Amino acid sequence: MKKYIFTLVLAAISANTKAQNNNTTFKGYFYNDEYSIYMNIDFHSMEVEVPNHSLFGKLPGYLGKKLNNFYWLVTSAKIKDKNSAELNLINDYGSEDLKAILKHENDSTYTFKQESGSPLKVANNGKWQKLPKQFKLIKKK
Repeated sequence: MKKYIFTLVLAAISANTKAQNNNTTFKGYFYNDEYSIYMNIDFHSMEVEVPNHSLFGKLPGYLGKKLNNFYWLVTSAKIKDKNSAELNLINDYGSEDLKAILKHENDSTYTFKQESGSPLKVANNGKWQKLPKQFKLIKKK
């Protein structure tokens, strides 16, 4: 009887641990030092507030540039499977939008790949810096 109870407790703990991992795959702070950009996302609860842009309300997340107040807002996000999500982004002016895939590669590495839409540009020293259609992001622990 003790073995049976012990087995049930272990199964419950392992199931809970697996569920927690799945709920954090597309949640957190992700960065790319090469382009000085970052993403703050939560595709599970979809309740991220963009700094100084509370007018937009709660969103699935945003992409920003360090030392800058211009953002690309994630207007919708759909988790396709355990390692990939589709997202739609729009700049904070509302003039450009794009569709992208965020893919979980391993523990802390993700790939952002633009599928269609406007070029992804961020402000950089008073000019627009065009980002590549695909780049890596690292999840901050």
